Amino acid sequence: MKPTSERWDLYDKDFKKIEGAGMLRGEPIPAGRFHLVGNVLVKHADGTYLLMLRDRAKKHGGMWEASAGGSALAGETALQCAVRELAEESGIVCADLKELGVTVSEKNHTIYVEYLCVYGGPKDAVKLQEGETTAYKWVSRDELLAMSLSELLSGRAQDRIRRGLA
Repeated sequence: MKPTSERWDLYDKDFKKIEGAGMLRGEPIPAGRFHLVGNVLVKHADGTYLLMLRDRAKKHGGMWEASAGGSALAGETALQCAVRELAEESGIVCADLKELGVTVSEKNHTIYVEYLCVYGGPKDAVKLQEGETTAYKWVSRDELLAMSLSELLSGRAQDRIRRGLA
């Protein structure tokens, strides 16, 4: 991936920010260092969940995502990142997020902080971000849990739902 001007902070595996350490998006993440990602699972007040289809031009394009999210910019907390990414990718503004858990991926050098947004607005108010997603749908709990990892980008949301967290 070509480096950009998007700057990330770096963390250790215990989720402690490493002062003075940072990198540009696209650069290799140094060994023993992690970047921060905030993800938001959106549950409608009627009990359905929002899925968004990744743009085919992106990595893992054509797969459904059960969350809005992305990398935290330098200086952002996971919560600030999650609120920003949710608004950018779906048009949903929700500052009252419930933290569902943290997953550290040694393989991806990533710390994922997962949140839940309970949304009561109109379902057709979702506004997709060009270049990120191309479609959306609302699915029941059972439909989401029945999806395979060949069509759903990550199983983390399914895991949180099965455990009764979302």
